[in-house]
Amino acid sequence: MGLLDKKIAFVFPGQGSQCVGMGKDLYESFDEARVLFDQADEALGFSLSDLCFNGPEDQLTLTINTQPALYVTSCAAYMVAAASGIRPIIAAGHSVGEYAALFAAGAYDFVDGLKLVRERARLMNDAAQSNPGTMAAILGLSPDQVCEVVKKASGAGIVVAANFNSPIQTVISGETDAVKRASEVASEMGARKVVPLSVSGAFHSPLMQDAADALFEALRATNISDLSIPVVANYTAQVENEAEEVRINLARQITGSVRWVQSVNTMLDSEAQVFIELGSGSVLAGLIKRITKNVEVYSVGDKASLEQVLSI
Repeated sequence: MGLLDKKIAFVFPGQGSQCVGMGKDLYESFDEARVLFDQADEALGFSLSDLCFNGPEDQLTLTINTQPALYVTSCAAYMVAAASGIRPIIAAGHSVGEYAALFAAGAYDFVDGLKLVRERARLMNDAAQSNPGTMAAILGLSPDQVCEVVKKASGAGIVVAANFNSPIQTVISGETDAVKRASEVASEMGARKVVPLSVSGAFHSPLMQDAADALFEALRATNISDLSIPVVANYTAQVENEAEEVRINLARQITGSVRWVQSVNTMLDSEAQVFIELGSGSVLAGLIKRITKNVEVYSVGDKASLEQVLSI
């Protein structure tokens, strides 16, 4: 049985996967990718493609730019994969990656999705300025243990488990003093490592509530269709198929946890046999390999990696 005969899940990366040069090979090699990058440049009113391809890195890593860059690169990789005959039965994305998954499922047209992502990035950046905070990755503790960590540290302020990335990696988010205290508690409880993240705010925490409220209004004003394939929502870790579910879950996602472990398990329950990460980097591929050993996992972000997948 060839790869294209198997049941495939598409997954799309979030912040942290960006890098200078992202999407450049796709743009130079495939018309499908070139069209999207050109549309993005026109819609945004500046050359996002130049920023993706050439940097500078400090500008690319700004939330306001990172999120659209990831969306466009992932959508370009999706279009190239689809044109090559690769069809998924289900999709999911990590945080902002969920927007590319929804594009792949026909929720909205490319430019409407890009405008939503740009507005999301702006709102999250504004919320981070109004309600400062930070994030940290805890390695070596189970999700239940991390939930205990944040409970013990809650006296220092707002802190929550934000991203359940793998069975032994959970990201916490909240007010700076509370994240610092939780990091100390995690070390006391035997965490192998606690890594402060270089982020501009406390994403996926209650500190983002203003952004969530405003984004819901933008979602209501956007033409969203029912989905052509199911997408597993970060907020629920369950499949969604209807437009109104999409609106509600995307708004809640900003303050809610990214339930990535559960999301992967939901895709496995849907009988996915192959996971293909589309876009920049291979962060999700690494996480999926830690969640399950029973599937094939690939990353496609350029011509060579696509050709490798097609040859299997």
